[in-house]
Amino acid sequence: MRWSYKNITNKNAVTYLQHQLRVSPLIATLLVQRGIETYEQAREFFRPKLDDLHNPYLMKDMDKAVQRIEEALAANERILVFGDYDVDGTTSVALVSAYLKTLHSEIDTYIPDRYGEGYGISNKGIDYADDNGVTLIIALDCGIKSIDKVEYAKQKGIDFIICDHHLPGDTIPDAVAVLDAKQKDCPYPYKELCGCGVGFKLIHALGMRRNQPIEAFIPYLDLVATAIAADIVPITGENRVLAKFGLEVLNKNPRAGIRAMMSAFNLSTFTITDVVFKIAPRINAAGRIKHGNYAVRLLTEIDYEEALDFAKEIEAFNENRKQLDGEITKEALLQIETMQELDNATTVVYHENWHKGVIGIVASRLIETHYRPTLVFTKSGNYLAASARSVKGFDVYRALESCEQHLQQFGGHMYAAGLTMEEQKYADFKTAFEKIVRETLPDELKKPELEIDAIIDFEELDDKTLRLLKQFEPHGPENMTPVFVTRNVFDTGNAQTIGKNGEHLRLFVKQNGSKPFPAIAFGKGALCPQTRNLQLMNLAYSISENEWKDKVTLQLQVKDFQMMD
Repeated sequence: MRWSYKNITNKNAVTYLQHQLRVSPLIATLLVQRGIETYEQAREFFRPKLDDLHNPYLMKDMDKAVQRIEEALAANERILVFGDYDVDGTTSVALVSAYLKTLHSEIDTYIPDRYGEGYGISNKGIDYADDNGVTLIIALDCGIKSIDKVEYAKQKGIDFIICDHHLPGDTIPDAVAVLDAKQKDCPYPYKELCGCGVGFKLIHALGMRRNQPIEAFIPYLDLVATAIAADIVPITGENRVLAKFGLEVLNKNPRAGIRAMMSAFNLSTFTITDVVFKIAPRINAAGRIKHGNYAVRLLTEIDYEEALDFAKEIEAFNENRKQLDGEITKEALLQIETMQELDNATTVVYHENWHKGVIGIVASRLIETHYRPTLVFTKSGNYLAASARSVKGFDVYRALESCEQHLQQFGGHMYAAGLTMEEQKYADFKTAFEKIVRETLPDELKKPELEIDAIIDFEELDDKTLRLLKQFEPHGPENMTPVFVTRNVFDTGNAQTIGKNGEHLRLFVKQNGSKPFPAIAFGKGALCPQTRNLQLMNLAYSISENEWKDKVTLQLQVKDFQMMD
């Protein structure tokens, strides 16, 4: 990997925090790297409180949204809560519908079919609302660009409230209310809420009308924390507060559906990482393999025994998803070798029978082996459909823009996108995409980057430092788990391979006279012979906890090695 070291531009802030907080230079440096330069910012970071959340009425149109919902409740109107089929969308629908059902009986939910309708608000969903006497649709995690869909609903006498967090276009849909802090004229102070976070602000605003304290909404925060983790939004500001208290709900009193899913994991404490890798894929699997309605049903079920049955269905979908993406990844890797495209700047593969619901996962898997912008195609009706994934620092969306003459439609952002095209244009597109990436991808982006927070000695990892590092959690974008480098480290001679096929490496490492630290290097079992015989190396790692048989111990999670001559 390509190691890069974070710079500190404000060294005075490091010195200031070191004295004000009475912490080591290491802790002060880590804080400044995360944009924390004052005592008050540090207080909010280390001691987040629900009181730190902003008033939801600061969001543009919140008063209009609440007023329209209150009118619907008073007139006994039927309300449809509409959301996307991914984790953010399904948790949003579960959250808002669950709260509204405490106020009103005429609440329905709708998740579009991934394959029959695609992403976002659909005419089919609006027709469903019309057929069922709905006069108000609350759209969550989608809708900010659905100008024609909102107009279509209006023609049927159906109002829209849009709760979204994606970037708006030049024109905003003509809805009753549009809640999206990324609107240019929205004064809401925090711009990085996920869709479920916007939904939470809506129900909090409704609750404030009823003099409900913020504590009344804590039980909904397990859903918000799940969405924050899954949607990869920054763990800063309000997201950090919501994630912290949401994790407490997950660990102490999660809703029946999440508790049913968690029953299989045998963990005493759930972290954001556990949510990302254990809960989120299962919720996502419903929409990928079957239908997002299964996820909403699981997340809104009150009876635990019923929830267990739903969780088993979801688990079956997830097992199917894992099998599919494993098989397709193998086929795609073989296709790359067969086509002799190992030296390409891009990976573009296609098979008409690959499952559309997992091609995005497969694209990410292929980047782990061939680190370059990647597209995985399959047949979708009369067209080809693809998921694109990129490498750090390269804008795959712009690359697709350069090839748009070959495309039917496309959308997405810098690191992930989706597209459709006519089958006969595949070869020309593949050539054009390879050409544009080869011309625009800088050499330094062709190797994965490992960002290093600090170079430290093992002796700096004392109990106080480890205790403070623990308080940096929950981790996520803009507050990633710190990565350290310690130089002139050696294994004590007990290195061994572990895992079903010996794919992982277990070490006990020391530096000079330090105590040995247990370390795990996932996927690096083949390096075991190189680490023996007291081989000196520079070690890049993060600090984690290993839980085994109800015992929690500290371990170093190795990111990379540099062997010393």
